[in-house]
Amino acid sequence: MAVPKKKMSRSRTRRRKATWKASRPDIVKCPACDAPTRPHRVCPKCGSYNGRQVVDVSE
Repeated sequence: MAVPKKKMSRSRTRRRKATWKASRPDIVKCPACDAPTRPHRVCPKCGSYNGRQVVDVSE
């Protein structure tokens, strides 16, 4: 098993961990109703996906 020879400094450890950050989710407009939605998902407002009605949304 690999064992580190020297202790890793605090700044080096924190520099490595600094690259792990959450990114903002992408938002696109629904082509049917222009509501903001996540890409590749059914629109929660109108229930359409890929140009056709997939889910019946009663308002």
